[in-house]
This record gives sequence, structure tokens and C-alpha cells, in this order.
Amino acid sequence: MRSTVVKVLTCVLMVGILAGVAYAAQEEEAEIVKKSWFDLFKSTGVVGILLVVTSLIGTALLIQYSVNINEAKLGNPALMAEVEALLADNDVDGAYTLAESDQSYAGKVIAGAISRSVGGFEEARKGAEETAVVESFRINAKISLLSLVGNIGPLLGLLGTVTGMIASFQVIETLKSPTPKDLAVGVYESLVNTTMGLFISIVFLSAYFFLKNKVSDITLRLNNSIGELLTRTLSPEARAQEGK
Repeated sequence: MRSTVVKVLTCVLMVGILAGVAYAAQEEEAEIVKKSWFDLFKSTGVVGILLVVTSLIGTALLIQYSVNINEAKLGNPALMAEVEALLADNDVDGAYTLAESDQSYAGKVIAGAISRSVGGFEEARKGAEETAVVESFRINAKISLLSLVGNIGPLLGLLGTVTGMIASFQVIETLKSPTPKDLAVGVYESLVNTTMGLFISIVFLSAYFFLKNKVSDITLRLNNSIGELLTRTLSPEARAQEGK
């Protein structure tokens, strides 16, 4: 009988202990859930503010490039049609003035070609190729700012990690028996800053490589279109047909 009572009491005690552990775990989980993103951000300090500013700058650049870097803006089909009509009428000066006044990629390349058309069709093609290289470099230099933002993000996150660890060690130094709660602020600062920095890097480096490939594709197609335009209007064959 006594052994049965002991067994029952042991089982009750074990159930009580397990229930207490489960309740404590639930309490800790509840506290974790109560931590909002804003609460976590407040623990990031000055580095967190720098990360937000960096992300805002990157977002503004990304929106600007997404709007301006497309075939319609870089190619300006209306300009190409007008230039081709002027060259077909043998109005080289008018075509050059129109192309030079345009700020699009196609306008710059066409102006570079026409400016050297006095030396013949081959010189005009060389002028177009050289100008295309320069203008492509300028466009890629602009979008490389996204790469800069993407690389600065993790560096700032690393800075936040270091400052957070410094804060944690300062707490350890000042307290005789520091608890995990005393160290939590420094750990939050470290981990949240690192997470934000990695997120910025993933977003803006991905956007940079996407835009870089997009620029390469658009400029390649525009170069082919401009080459065909020059062939139709400035090549010896085209001049011979006009003479007839």
C-alpha cells in the first residue's frame, strides 16, 4: 500500500514539475512575442539609424533608375525616326543638331556618329562605337551606387555588432553577477544591426545586378538599331541609291 502511495505521489510531483517548466517556457515565449520590431529597432542605437538612412537612399536610387532606365527613355524612338528622316533627306547638319540636343543614350551615340560622318561611313560607325562605350560606362557608373549601398549595409551591420558586443562587455565589467537580461540590450543591438545590414545587402546588390544586365541588354539592342539606321542612311550603297 505504501509503495503505491509513494508511486502516486512521485507521479504527481513529476507532473507538477513538468507543468511548472512548461508554464515558465510559456512565460518566456510570451515575453519574446511581446517584443515588437520597433522595440528591437530601438535597441540598435545610432547604427540602426544609419542603416535606415542607407536603405532610404538606396530605395530612392532604385526608384529613379527603375523609372529612367528603359528602352523608351534610353532609345527615344521618336528621335531616331526624325534623325533617319533628316539623313534620308541629306540634311546631315539638321540631324546632328537634333541628336546633340537630346539627352538620351541614342541621341548621344547618333550625334557621335554624325560628327565623324565627314570621314565616311566607316568613320561614322567608329564614332558611334566609341560614343556607345562612353555612354554605357556613364550609365553603369550611375547604377553602381546601388552596389555601393549594398556593400555599405553589411559593413554598418558589422559596426553595430561590434558596438553591441562592446556594450555587453561593459555591462559584464560593471556588474558583479550579470544576468542574461542585463546583457540582452547589447545582444539585441548586435543581432538586429547584423540582420538589417544583410537585408540591405541582399536587396540592393540583387537590384544592382538586375539593372546592370538590363542596361547591357538595352544598349546592345540600341547599338544594333543605330548601326542599321546608319547603314540605311550613310552607307555608300544608300548614297548610291539616293543618287539614282
